[in-house]
Amino acid sequence: MVKPKKRKTVTGEKILSVQDLHVTFKTYGGTVQAVRGVNFDLYKGETLAIVGESGCGKSVTSNAIMGLIQQPPGKISSKGVHFKSQDLTKLSKKEMRKIQGVDISMIFQDPMTALNPTLTIGEQLTEGVKQHKNLSKAEAKQRAIDMLKLVGIPNPDERLKQYPHQFSGGMRQRIVIAIALICEPELLIADEPTTALDVTIQAQILELFEEIQAKTGVSIILITHDLGVVAKIADRIAVMYAGKVIETGDKREIFYHPQHPYTKGLLNSVPRLDLAGGELQPIDGTPPDLFAPPTGCPFAARCPFSMDVCTNVYPEVTALSETHKVDCWLQDPRAQKLIDEQAFAR
Repeated sequence: MVKPKKRKTVTGEKILSVQDLHVTFKTYGGTVQAVRGVNFDLYKGETLAIVGESGCGKSVTSNAIMGLIQQPPGKISSKGVHFKSQDLTKLSKKEMRKIQGVDISMIFQDPMTALNPTLTIGEQLTEGVKQHKNLSKAEAKQRAIDMLKLVGIPNPDERLKQYPHQFSGGMRQRIVIAIALICEPELLIADEPTTALDVTIQAQILELFEEIQAKTGVSIILITHDLGVVAKIADRIAVMYAGKVIETGDKREIFYHPQHPYTKGLLNSVPRLDLAGGELQPIDGTPPDLFAPPTGCPFAARCPFSMDVCTNVYPEVTALSETHKVDCWLQDPRAQKLIDEQAFAR
């Protein structure tokens, strides 16, 4: 696993606050409770990684923030999704379109499907900036050239005339990033931005994110299941499980002092070069059915330290530090000490 870097300094200015976000989907088989009471904040210039296994609600959360949930069959409720002074859940579709791609932008998983194969890169880069920034054709072209330079694509004047199939996977991902940033958003949501790339290209894209953030000050929400990616660029981490954020903390708190058994299990299931020859420790069992989620802790059935109260009552959040919070009965002062230091150590 990549050793987590020291957290960079970020301002105390809150740019996004998600409060008690719920997202459900009606299906023929019933109602899926995909996101169940998610809470987190994002600060200016910060990178927040939302991590968890497939199906935990990471992408649904990001799509809800972006206003991309089709209603119906989806339904969103919350106490507020505040982007600066606006509650995004209260905006009309017309009002939301003025924010999408301008103030808040998103990078999707697969760069091949994110780009239109019938349009040149130049057409796709300039479309949004001409519409939202009222630039002339020449001004939009120059902005597109500048963005391609920023993301490290050589000969941008000529590249604008080419089509997506003429670029490698890594180059396509750089173009997708350029499209997301061309209107100078304050918030960038990156949904599994390195999943379809090989390891070498992944490293280049992650370095690009760091360079762009240093130059522009953009805040980033990184959706991923790759803890190596998280260790590389995240400042804080929110761990999701079964539609809930069960632990949040500074990157070093999560990697070196995880307090939720699921977080610890997630870290232990990742191969590590410094433990050559050791066996991986998979998490037994499967996630709960979100058609009928449990009333207590959703991890209780898989947790080796589960108590009766875990099954019946969802734990209140426990603040372990200014940045480290966890939803776990084991942190309750009334809970018996079930985990000794050796069992919870690396």
